[in-house]
Amino acid sequence: MPVKIRLQRHGKKGKPFYWIVAADSRAKRDGKFLEKIGTYNPLTQPADIRLDVDKAVKWLMNGAIPTETARAILRFKGALYKKHLLVGVRKGAFDMEEAERRFAEWEKRHEEKLEQLKAKYAAQKAAKEQADYEREKAYSDARAAKREEAQKAQEESGGEETAADEA
Repeated sequence: MPVKIRLQRHGKKGKPFYWIVAADSRAKRDGKFLEKIGTYNPLTQPADIRLDVDKAVKWLMNGAIPTETARAILRFKGALYKKHLLVGVRKGAFDMEEAERRFAEWEKRHEEKLEQLKAKYAAQKAAKEQADYEREKAYSDARAAKREEAQKAQEESGGEETAADEA
């Protein structure tokens, strides 16, 4: 039975949400699956990915083939690197403690990069909100100035009419 690690779409129209699953390649995209490995929400910035790395590595070691998108997610979360390290342990290149140490170092570097990315997105969002506020304030001020001009013009013309009516 050929097994694939792939995305299974959930959510409503225009708002996708995916489960990352191990499924028989002959099954329908949203059909029967063997095991749910994680979730992927592409609508958040940055995308929210929750993945059980150990389950993913187990399926990869058993021969499951990820689709292109699933491969990118597995690479991003470190499952492919962990599989690479376990293959090295199996071949005798280094021991399990060394593999765990290397993976822990990789995770630490990855978390730092992710925090920088989140800070960048937060700064971009704050700058956009500030620009929107400034644009809205300028528009509001322009409308208020026009309203005041119209009011003054009406008072001046209204004052002349009342003086003419009294005469």
